[in-house]
Formats: sequence, structure tokens, C-alpha cells
Amino acid sequence: MTHSVSLIDRIFNCADEKGFNSLANEVFLFQHKNNAVYRQYCDLIHCKPEKITNFHQIPFLPIDFFRRFQIKSFQGEAEVVFTSSGTTGAATSSHFVADKSVYENSFKRAFKRFYGDVRDYCIVALLPSYLERTGSSLVYMATQLITESKHPDNGFYLYEFDQLHKKLLRLKEAGQKTLLLGVTYALLDFAADFPLDFPELIVMETGGMKGKRKEMIREEVHEFLRSGFGVSKIHSEYGMTELLSQAYSKGDGIFETPPWMKILIRDTNDPLSLIGDNKNGGINVIDLSNIYSCSFIATQDLGKTIGNETFEVVGRFDQSQVRGCNLMVG
Repeated sequence: MTHSVSLIDRIFNCADEKGFNSLANEVFLFQHKNNAVYRQYCDLIHCKPEKITNFHQIPFLPIDFFRRFQIKSFQGEAEVVFTSSGTTGAATSSHFVADKSVYENSFKRAFKRFYGDVRDYCIVALLPSYLERTGSSLVYMATQLITESKHPDNGFYLYEFDQLHKKLLRLKEAGQKTLLLGVTYALLDFAADFPLDFPELIVMETGGMKGKRKEMIREEVHEFLRSGFGVSKIHSEYGMTELLSQAYSKGDGIFETPPWMKILIRDTNDPLSLIGDNKNGGINVIDLSNIYSCSFIATQDLGKTIGNETFEVVGRFDQSQVRGCNLMVG
């Protein structure tokens, strides 16, 4: 993948909107040329690549295509394939990653940007469901961050709530900067069974009930977790199998993207049209680190942009709404 090394460097050093626009157009042309599925989709919606001058004009591939096709902008074998968890009986997404160092570059840079030096933290990951299967990009990220941190009390937990509770109490007593990264339903279960008062703890939920609990709105989840951990804010990570970048929220569900990632909102009634700030619609993601798959993805999440590179997630499309967007899926 050496032919794109300079492009990858430029992606991660993107500094302003003009630079982002230039890079997005360059990535679009690269993927239109090298990704047969994306090119076919662009043809179906009558996109003319030579007429695109701004990233707002670039077509967004429906995320469901990752379930049905190999979304690759490269030849040969992937270094790693990340897969989504999926509900029982549902098809899962596969993300064929040509160069896992691009993913590592992305999440390490983003973590440093939003949280500082990972070596300052003890990282405790409560990730049942994810740990109980293979191919989780979240487990891969957590493993790498734990390795970088080198703290002796780092670790993964499934359902050992008693051990986790004792460890968190020790870390609080030691005054150790601690990040508890957890799948939402497990954090709720833990907070219900082992409440503690650890105001300095960073509690970061990764979203999802995985069918383990009834769905709750974010305000309910965060209120319960704030009370259960004795913290003033609940942090969140917005990422998915199909992306190699994450956005982070330090509270109130307001997410911020790193410079090589942007959120645009599409009209729910006209999926090829974009709408402005403070209006609910479908979340479209530009993730330039997805250089070897597709950087332009129409997700099944609903949200709104707020401005200054921030956005909020407000829900998900139901399946009938999703199917209406997918021109190539039969």
C-alpha cells in the first residue's frame, strides 16, 4: 500500500476545511477508480465524478452494502477483517482492512487529541458480547490502547463485577486517572449491582443494548450511570465496524470528530439531499481514514449537526426506512 503513504500522511495532518475538501475529492476519485461496488453505486445515481468539486457533492454509500458486498478499494487479501455483532439471524457487516496500521494511526491520534497521553491512564474495558466473538474492531482498539498504556491494572472484564468493583475502588484510593470503557448494557448492570462514588472516573459508553436490555433514551441511560458511578458526565464513543475513526463525547451526548472525519446530515425523505445544522436527519459520515474501503457512508443513525464539528445522535432508522435508500440491494 506504499503508493498512498503520502496521502495517508496528509489525511492525518489535515488542518482546515480547504485541505479537507481537497483530500476528500482526492480520496473520492481514488475510490471511484478502485472500488467496483462504489463505482457501480455512483453510476446508478448518475454521479459524474468530473463534476464534483466539493465534499458535499460526493455520494454516500448506504452502510448496508457492507453486509452484502466486499467494499474494497484495493486488490489482494486484507490484513484484518472486522465484523459487526448483528442481531440473531441478521447478516453482519464485514470491513476488509488493507492496512491495520491506518486504523491504529486513526484511533491513537484521536485518543490523544481528546484525552491526552494514553500512558497517563489505567484502562478498564467492560466488553461482554464484544469479547465473546471474534472480529470486533472495538476490542482491537481497546487492546492496542491497553498495550500502549502499560498500566499494571489495565484489563478486560466480562461479567466479573465483584472483581471490577474492587479494582475500581483500589484505583480511586490510589488517585489513578482511570478510563472505564464499556458496552452500555453492561455498564448499566454493573452500576445497578455495584454502585460506587468515583467522581474522577471517566465512564465511556460505546452504545448498544445488544438485546440484553430494553432500549432506553440517552438521557435515561446517562442519568442512571451518573448516579451509579458518582460522576458528573458520561462520555461516549461513536464508532462502528464500517469506520476506522471515532468521534467522542465528553458529556451530554455532544460528539466531536477528529479533523479527518466529518458528519453531514441527509434529508430522511430525499436521501441524496443534505440539510443544515440543528435539523434531524440521517447521519452521513466522511471518514478519510477509510482510504482502502469507502470513506463516504450513509449510516442508519439519525442525528443532527450542531456546528463547530459537533453533532448529536438522536436514534436510528427503522428497517422500512433503510430499505428505501438502498438502490442495489435486492
